[in-house]
Amino acid sequence: MDHLKKDEESIFNIIVHSGNARGYAFEAMEAAEQYDFAKADELMRQSNEELRLAHETQTTLIQAELNGEGPEKSLLMIHAQDHLMTAMSEQKLIEHMIRIVKKIKEECQS
Repeated sequence: MDHLKKDEESIFNIIVHSGNARGYAFEAMEAAEQYDFAKADELMRQSNEELRLAHETQTTLIQAELNGEGPEKSLLMIHAQDHLMTAMSEQKLIEHMIRIVKKIKEECQS
């Protein structure tokens, strides 16, 4: 596969997996809002898996760059990095929000 084409594919993988991770995390928050914590937990598991895939691709690109074989810097790469970092940040915030909802639910049942 052409080196440039492979880099572009990797960059798009970061964008896709990051977007999937965000989507699952927001669905999990909505499930928690309905007190469906089993569904929320499963959706967060899927979100974590998508982030793992995005991060794995990012790590491969970083290692290639350290070896002098990395992709050229581009707006598309910056865009992918932005997607990944935003997804990671939002996921952590949503995890915290779900814990809060669980705690409130428990306290209301006491």
